[in-house]
Amino acid sequence: MTQRRNSKSQGKRDVKSSFSKNGRSSESGDASPGAGQSSGPARSWFSLVVVLALIGLWSSMAVVYFDVVDYDSVLARAKEFRQNFTNVLQGKLSAYDSDGDGDFDLEDAKVLLGLKSAERPAEPPTPEEQTGSRPTEATETELEMKLQREEPAESHGTDPIQSRDPEMVQSHDQQTQEEPESQNDVESDIQDAVALPDPEDSFIPDNNRGESVFSHVSEDKPAPIDSTGVLVKEPEPQETVLESGQYLTSSKVTQEAEATEEREPKTEAETQSERTEQTEETTASQSDGTLQEKEKVKKKKPKLLNKFDKSIKTEIDAAEKLRKKGKVEEALQAFEALVQKYPQSPRVRYGKAQSEDDVAEKRRSNEMLQRAINTYREASELPDVTPDLLKAALKRRAERQQFLGRTRGSLMTLERLVEIFPEDYSLKNELGVSHLLLGDNKGAKAVYEQVLSVAPDNGFAKVHYGFILKSENLIAESIPYLQEGLESGDPGTDDGRFYFHLGDALQRVGLREEAHRWYERGHQKGHFSSVWQRSLYNVEGLKAQPWWTPRETGYTDLVKTLERNWKTIRDEALAVMDQKSGLFLPEEENLRETGEWGQYTLWQQGRKTGNACQNVPKTCGLMEKFPEATGCKRGQIKFSVMHPGTHVWPHTGPTNCRLRLHLGLVIPKTGCRIRCTDSIREWEEGKVLIFDDSFEHEVWQDADSFRLIFIIDVWHPELTPYQRQTLSPI
Repeated sequence: MTQRRNSKSQGKRDVKSSFSKNGRSSESGDASPGAGQSSGPARSWFSLVVVLALIGLWSSMAVVYFDVVDYDSVLARAKEFRQNFTNVLQGKLSAYDSDGDGDFDLEDAKVLLGLKSAERPAEPPTPEEQTGSRPTEATETELEMKLQREEPAESHGTDPIQSRDPEMVQSHDQQTQEEPESQNDVESDIQDAVALPDPEDSFIPDNNRGESVFSHVSEDKPAPIDSTGVLVKEPEPQETVLESGQYLTSSKVTQEAEATEEREPKTEAETQSERTEQTEETTASQSDGTLQEKEKVKKKKPKLLNKFDKSIKTEIDAAEKLRKKGKVEEALQAFEALVQKYPQSPRVRYGKAQSEDDVAEKRRSNEMLQRAINTYREASELPDVTPDLLKAALKRRAERQQFLGRTRGSLMTLERLVEIFPEDYSLKNELGVSHLLLGDNKGAKAVYEQVLSVAPDNGFAKVHYGFILKSENLIAESIPYLQEGLESGDPGTDDGRFYFHLGDALQRVGLREEAHRWYERGHQKGHFSSVWQRSLYNVEGLKAQPWWTPRETGYTDLVKTLERNWKTIRDEALAVMDQKSGLFLPEEENLRETGEWGQYTLWQQGRKTGNACQNVPKTCGLMEKFPEATGCKRGQIKFSVMHPGTHVWPHTGPTNCRLRLHLGLVIPKTGCRIRCTDSIREWEEGKVLIFDDSFEHEVWQDADSFRLIFIIDVWHPELTPYQRQTLSPI
């Protein structure tokens, strides 16, 4: 027994020793009774710990081996938690206050860890919501789409408000605030954005040889007309709304039609409100005694949409909006798609024609312009086309035909218009102009007589009829028509050409002072540079004086060559005169009051005239050295013979872009003189006189024998090489 107790006691000491190694008991070798009683449970706990460690080890190995846990997501979550916890420590609690209670608590932490979704309490309603004025979600979407459509083209870089008509801006703002769901009416603002370009500033019509010519004319030029001859109507100037990429239109009918396209019907309240405002304004105006005698009459709004077109107005508006913003290629594509979808829609076809017209302007393409001309015709021929659209399409078609030089085609289009709208005098007036462009003064005269028979006060018809009478040399008869037409102030009458011809007619009947009063009126209206300088084809800023010296012109080499070789030039001219074969042609500009005046032309408009140089080869050889003369597209090089008893009326040349040199070849000793403005000079044989023939000048030949001179027109010395190259011929 004693041995057994000793062995037990020794075992307990061994266990104590092992526990003491782990710091769980005293290192004392003597055991107390309490220690002996607790040795059993300690051993059990030790075994349990060992077992759990083994289980954890094998579990960890199983987790890794079978990929039970996504460690990447755990690490990412831990990283996010550390960052968020750092923010919390920095005092940024408001950023994680997900429930809106003002502090960071357990619920916020759950949201932060992704264990719970955030739930914000409902915000109190705003005053707008309480009053019911806040737009609905659908309305806000519509407003956003509206604003996007109203944005101007990005290429302009202008303020979208400044680039629009103020009335349009105000109307749009009111619609946005008061009627957000109303439809955006594009047709009513077509011309408020961009109009079409002036044809003469964009591309040049085909020439007589059928070539497509493109050149930029840097001047403000009317259509070709000298002191007499066929009157050519120039496009009336229009106001620029926006810059371009942008355009002007020469079509008044088209412009008016687009500007006042049919809008949505007004409500009865709106109509009554307008009537009330008009009544109040009229009453106030009458009571103040300030009512104008001539009030602007509100134009009737053209109707371009038939019943079917109104049903697809939204689609038409969308395509038209592109054209309005200058996106002409996109607009053309949109209208082409609509034509495929709605081939019987006149308004869609008309929109396609307008877009082709715009693209032609942008690309400077005659081919595209011809497509537009054809499409305008197609639009006019569709069934159920409204009268206003028919008129607008054919009117524009006639203008573009005229621009391309298709004058006879334009005449036929206008004849159809007159047939459809016989009561529209403006169309007959345009038809008369078309006859004049063809040189058919007789046809034009008949048209204007018809107009004046039913509208005797029509100013446009009067000035054109007066011009025709003057071209027939019925000088006195032309004066009242020209004068009354100008005094009428009707559209199309305020034209420098009519002031020009009225003054000329008055001078020819001896009313010189009256003539100069009308010249002064023309000058005050900006048609003439001065009372004396009355040319119509001008480049602004050029030095203007009636007489010039060789040094002032800079063409001293030309002058010296002419004066050194004047006898050679004279002999060749006399040889042509001696042939008596009609080579000297009578002057045909109706400038002579009396006498005989013949001319033999070598160059005209910068080109040689036929085979004229074959008869004077030395003279032409000399001139070919001076391109300022032979290349002057606004001048001539010619011999001029004037016989005794000849008087040339006071007149002016057509342009300020040239100077005129006179080389005396055969000059009688007395009786031959020329006046320019109020200065009179005489020619000398072998000497050059230089003057600006855009100033009024007059010639007398009272000698006993003929006077022979050589006339050379040269470019104005201040014109640039580019201007000399691009100015149109005269």
